[in-house]
Amino acid sequence: MKKRDDLTKDMPAIPATDLSRRRFMGAAAMAGVAGATGLGAAVMSRESFAAAAEAARNNFIVHPGELDEYYGFWSGGHSGEVRVLGVPSMRELMRIPVFNVDSATGWGITNESKDVLGHDNTFLNGDSHHPHISMTDGRYDGKYLFINDKANSRVARIRLDIMKCDKITTIPNVQAIHGLRLQKVPKTKYVFCNAEYVIPHPNDGTDTSLESSFTMFNAVDAETMEVAFQVIVDGNLDNTDADYTGKYACSTCYNSEKALDLAGTMRNDRDWAVVFNIERIEQAVKNGNFKTLGDSRVPVLDGREGSELTRYIPVPKNPHGLNTSPDGKYFIANGKLSPTCTVIAIDKLDDLFAGNLKDARDVVVAEPELGLGPLHTTYDGRGNAYTTLFIDSQVVKWNVADAIKHYDGEEVNYIRQKLDVHYQPGHNHASLTESRDADGKWLVVLSKFSKDRFLPVGPLHPENDQLIDISGEEMKLVHDGPTFAEPHDCILVRRDQIKTKKIYDRDDPYFASAVEQAKRDGVTLESDNKVIRDGNKVRVYMTSVAPMYGTTEFKVKQGDEVTVYVSNQDTIEDVTHGFCMVNHGVSMEISPQQTSSVTFVADRPGVHWYYCNWFCHALHMEMRGRMIVEKA
Repeated sequence: MKKRDDLTKDMPAIPATDLSRRRFMGAAAMAGVAGATGLGAAVMSRESFAAAAEAARNNFIVHPGELDEYYGFWSGGHSGEVRVLGVPSMRELMRIPVFNVDSATGWGITNESKDVLGHDNTFLNGDSHHPHISMTDGRYDGKYLFINDKANSRVARIRLDIMKCDKITTIPNVQAIHGLRLQKVPKTKYVFCNAEYVIPHPNDGTDTSLESSFTMFNAVDAETMEVAFQVIVDGNLDNTDADYTGKYACSTCYNSEKALDLAGTMRNDRDWAVVFNIERIEQAVKNGNFKTLGDSRVPVLDGREGSELTRYIPVPKNPHGLNTSPDGKYFIANGKLSPTCTVIAIDKLDDLFAGNLKDARDVVVAEPELGLGPLHTTYDGRGNAYTTLFIDSQVVKWNVADAIKHYDGEEVNYIRQKLDVHYQPGHNHASLTESRDADGKWLVVLSKFSKDRFLPVGPLHPENDQLIDISGEEMKLVHDGPTFAEPHDCILVRRDQIKTKKIYDRDDPYFASAVEQAKRDGVTLESDNKVIRDGNKVRVYMTSVAPMYGTTEFKVKQGDEVTVYVSNQDTIEDVTHGFCMVNHGVSMEISPQQTSSVTFVADRPGVHWYYCNWFCHALHMEMRGRMIVEKA
């Protein structure tokens, strides 16, 4: 690699200042680059800096009784959940369990959640990375949010009207689903997701060589959550995104060397951005030009270099993020081990697939040098891009059109500003940036290390999310927020684009299995409180209305398999009930008009109390009952 001085010699200098790094935080936004770019004085006074910072902070304050302008959905990282924040306040509103077990809601404990996770699910962990919201005509429609599980090769769907996960699909034939993005137009028909690690087929231990191993690009039907097709590629897939025509998706791809050791994976100066022709892939599936692997019936197509289904564009080096500009003109691949980003013109891809270009690099229209460790790029909808620089601990704002001019030989400075962030930023995300509506108001930077930013909490430190105002010419850092277990990525959507229910509909499919069982038992969930015995299986139906259960005592026999159905008959939002059976590992949430159920074995004779574990009434403590277990 080039020396740092060589990499940055054409960049605007950041003037020295006597401020410490902590006090200098954001000085690049307000002064450092300003002098080199003509935006203002080279160094602001401390008084001016403080005044500008205070004005920016006032813009993000959401006062008591006011609502945030945006919903933010954060991946929960190693926790396996999704977190819901208000932006710009950065207040955490809710946590949506997905791949994890959550005792507060009963996720992973209730029958309804096991219907989603699988009743034979053996995984108690998840590693959620990339949350993305369904679209219609390139705009968020607020219907679904999709999230991957890298740890166990799964993709999940969350219904945004109730903020609950309703489908989880395990992707066959691959390991480690990482990058995930959605088809944007005419609607989200497919969820595109990359499997990162190569494996042999069959993966039965008979052949473990890297040469015979491969990974695949996958498409999941957004409505059925069934895998529509898989495409074999060269190398290891990383991140992905789709265009605004519905025709192309593009993924970064590293380890063109097919190496196992670290040094080997960095040997080549260039790896690839792989473009997938979705129309050709769909036609090949329709024509039956595919194979299947193992027990899976999913169509598998060969998209390795030379295939008519893909094109491999050489880009430097171990590329990471892949982001589509909101005007639909460009894919931008982030170099990671190169100081550059590669700007790919989407309108040249037709010629690339038609064979009208001599070289795949002919679709590259810019390759700006930005700094050390570019990972992810987002946009403000005004022609500017914002790229995280992991090694430099900065966000760089740059102009795409000027970068293209510079690539064509014009003497033009494409860098607008650099802003220090703390520390080592990974993903960043600007408001509405993945849609046509990118509005350039807020930028969230997810930094991997917080170090001295917060009170010490032992050897394991929180990470640091930072909120940056990008509504003006200069980026202004306005907020730090500690986060746990690598949230990894987020997405921001206007609050009017999400339509949530205040209470459940009684015919909601979310608890359809409970409704069907009640019908078979001749029970009316809305009014009946009954105990149904079916051999050693006992079903207990009870209503709940604050502050009491309809059933305050029931009897079973030792060894019985007990299923408790609780139907919340309250019609006022916020009156959520719970059901917790003491010393049985059983707890669940039942929101207004919802039915929830849980199954457990009554293995110990005696008296066992159950109680409401979600505060619902002034007499909440009195909302309880007894299970009497008769000795076998």
